[in-house]
Amino acid sequence: MRVSRAHAIADDLRSQITTGQLQAGQRLPAETELATRYGVSTATLRNALGILQAQGLVEKIHGRGNFVRRPLRRTTYVGGWGTLDPRTAADAAQRVTIRTTITTGTTEHPAALLARPAGTPLTEILCITYDGEVPHGLARTYIPHDTASPPDALGLVADNAPHQEPAARFAVLTPPPAEVRETVCSRLPTPDEASTLHVRPTTTVLVITRTTTDATGLIVEAAQLVFPADRVNAVFTSHLLDNADERQPRP
Repeated sequence: MRVSRAHAIADDLRSQITTGQLQAGQRLPAETELATRYGVSTATLRNALGILQAQGLVEKIHGRGNFVRRPLRRTTYVGGWGTLDPRTAADAAQRVTIRTTITTGTTEHPAALLARPAGTPLTEILCITYDGEVPHGLARTYIPHDTASPPDALGLVADNAPHQEPAARFAVLTPPPAEVRETVCSRLPTPDEASTLHVRPTTTVLVITRTTTDATGLIVEAAQLVFPADRVNAVFTSHLLDNADERQPRP
């Protein structure tokens, strides 16, 4: 069976990566230079790089070029509170950027998640977590603007500043919520998510949609968290009630 030129180029570059000729984090030569070196068109060269990107060996960063991908370290999302497990997030390279904006909630989502009418002023908190320079996940959290605390009161930092705590909270509510409901699914990323997370449009992402309810039954926070499936583990713990006393025979 004849191997296509794209696959042959991918095999050669893969060999250079696995043997250490190309080091993790190293920038590959420009695509036009590689195409000339292999005697192929730029389209064929990009197909070869696409094969390596799908295999997790090469990462393309918009505006910077193609890089040998560093081995990915999975972080752990702890269900129920929207935190990253300190045991996997305590690395010095782990950081979070946070941007807070005001939106009118004119679309069905996220206003519908909050059970509020369209046009309700909302505070949107966009958080992106990084391991070194690699994005590990993003979260968009929405809180009704009339109930949201200022970013500094929530312990949030300015845009593009590193988060100081190893356990990166996506949102902080006071008083503590009475109920947290999370729905988990997998899908393909939106174009914006693919660009932000540095993944291909065909990469599967894990999506956690979270709503938080207070003691009166009012939804006070809605969030959507998006993680590339190869960069996170999600852990949910169930606490079972002990009904031993109820099973004892009554006198």
